[in-house]
Amino acid sequence: MRLQIRPELMNRGGLLSGVATYAMVDYCMGSTLWAQTTREERIATISIAINYIQTALEGEIVCRSELDRRNRTIGIMKSEIRHEDGRLLVTAVGSYSIFPDRRLKPASAPAPAPGSGS
Repeated sequence: MRLQIRPELMNRGGLLSGVATYAMVDYCMGSTLWAQTTREERIATISIAINYIQTALEGEIVCRSELDRRNRTIGIMKSEIRHEDGRLLVTAVGSYSIFPDRRLKPASAPAPAPGSGS
């Protein structure tokens, strides 16, 4: 995922806001995990630990995420954001809940035939 640094993404100190990079990491991690789920699964962020190593003032930043491991109910993600010049700006590790889509109704058993005594 790529993002062009714009004035509205800067904090009061004139630096790229951590809020913008956090949102970028969460979106990129979620999109990466979403590609690994089934139609019946949904995901939600549990937590993200983020390390702000450097910042940027202009240019483009790129976030890359990868699925580190998953089981039936949890996915663990890793991300990094780099500036277009190659500098590492952010590293992150996130955990995501994986759960069944509650809007999908389980297949119901067929109704008993009339007069079957059920």
